[in-house]
Amino acid sequence: MPTKKRARSADDAISLLKKDHEKVRGLLKKLESAADRGDDRAQDLLAQVDREVKIHSQVEEEIFYPAFHEAARTKEENKLFFEAKEEHHVVDMVMPEVSDSAGGREDFAARTKVLKDLIEHHADEEEKQMFPRAKKLFGREELRELGRRIKERKEELGAE
Repeated sequence: MPTKKRARSADDAISLLKKDHEKVRGLLKKLESAADRGDDRAQDLLAQVDREVKIHSQVEEEIFYPAFHEAARTKEENKLFFEAKEEHHVVDMVMPEVSDSAGGREDFAARTKVLKDLIEHHADEEEKQMFPRAKKLFGREELRELGRRIKERKEELGAE
């Protein structure tokens, strides 16, 4: 029976978003290493990071963040919502800068490092601050329903 419970919670919104964070962290680590070495695979890794981050950000902005904002009861919870949205905006501004710097190895390596730091900071804040608050604001069923919607939307976006 414990397996069934694990399977259910693995599909809740927070579990799905954390899985995305883990995947992107792994890609960022590989990207930073490849960029430092001047490895040709860095561009492919950057494209993968870009795709994963865009899909993840879109499902958060369309589904998770609005639900969190609507459920927010305190000034601190509202602050978490607005900061998270702004951090997405900053990553959206930095990503093209990283792509454009691909010609110069040192410049590209430095920008990939900054991108990695930005994204990891954002994921850490969500995991340590926003997600624990969300667990208190939403019931298990609501988190599972948000997870179902996120999963469905990710499938749609992956097919585009």
